[in-house]
Amino acid sequence: MKKYFLMMAVAVSFLACKNEAKQETQTIETETETVDVNYKSFGKEIMADDAIAANSMLNHYKDLKVGDSINTKVKLKVNEVCQAKGCWMTADLGDGNEVRVTFKDYGFFMPKNISGEEVIVNGQAFVKEMPVEELRHYAEDAGKTKEEIEAITEPKRTYALVADGVLLVEK
Repeated sequence: MKKYFLMMAVAVSFLACKNEAKQETQTIETETETVDVNYKSFGKEIMADDAIAANSMLNHYKDLKVGDSINTKVKLKVNEVCQAKGCWMTADLGDGNEVRVTFKDYGFFMPKNISGEEVIVNGQAFVKEMPVEELRHYAEDAGKTKEEIEAITEPKRTYALVADGVLLVEK
């Protein structure tokens, strides 16, 4: 019994001398700011929620083969718009890639002056092998020089999206 008490005393003294590391939890409260974003709608009415980021869309495109397609809603930054009538636009996907957006059944067009603006596009995304003639047509619509148009001599694998609805962020 003496041994039992002696062992208990030694154990208690070890525990008493042990430096306990205290964990401090610091809660940092940040103010959440609600920002109302207004959109101008083109084509079919769509909602802004559940749109994926452009870089996520790029990953989906990399998994597609020519002829494959997926339905999507994606948030994009416009690079260029058809200067003839706004019948197509190109948008940034990241990593130097872009997507060419056309509009279902030419049912609507986009304003020609929205380069650099943010849009949410809903539609069908696919990978396409674009022939030289079509590449030259788009270059002409974009206002490229005759020399730039004639320099297009090979087909190109492109990312495309046929939109049925677009939301343009209003400023």
